Amino acid sequence: MITVDQLPASRRAILTALKRQRSATIAHLADELQLTGEAIRQQLLQLQREGWIVAKVSRGPDRRTGRPATSYSLTEAGDHLFPKHYDILNVALIDAISAELGPDAARRVLRHVAEEKVAANEPALRDLPLSERVVAMRDWYLESDPYMDVEEVDGDFRLIERNCPFYNTAMRRPALCSVSVSALTRLLGVRVQREEKFQNGDGRCVFRAYADEPIESANWEFRLESEMRTGD
Repeated sequence: MITVDQLPASRRAILTALKRQRSATIAHLADELQLTGEAIRQQLLQLQREGWIVAKVSRGPDRRTGRPATSYSLTEAGDHLFPKHYDILNVALIDAISAELGPDAARRVLRHVAEEKVAANEPALRDLPLSERVVAMRDWYLESDPYMDVEEVDGDFRLIERNCPFYNTAMRRPALCSVSVSALTRLLGVRVQREEKFQNGDGRCVFRAYADEPIESANWEFRLESEMRTGD
């Protein structure tokens, strides 16, 4: 299977920019990549022929040309050019556990996996302020998602995941990644809520860490996302 790293540099740069931004116009890509608009247009046409990107005309006019703006974004096939770790989480295994032992057993397995991961990483974060914990989390995410980013909004922090390493599995069995919120809450020591998710068609997962809502990590119980209420 071809990957983005095997493509020519110009196409790789365009796809990477679209991965980071979710969508962009020719003018925006030309500015960012320091290429002419015509060069970008030719590359986009080829990427469309391959089925890796799609064009969408917006209702509002482009501020530069006054004409309706056309933006480009990755298709599902285009997103699959970026590395995924399909072998880490296995749909068949979770389905087998659910079938043989019941859905409660599958949930217990997921909780156990999350608890083990937290136990391995928590000591490195102990006694760090939230801002440094968030940076550490970003660095860990970068090992599997080179497009991971962090932004500060109104004193809170948002972890933005653009290349889910478990995308195919998580799309088919959302419960497999539904312990992420609990794990992040425990590791960051504050309430975390997922504001955007791949499963909803948002093209990314965004986790918001509420700086003014600390939790007692030692007493935090792992729950699936569907079991958590807003404000938990």
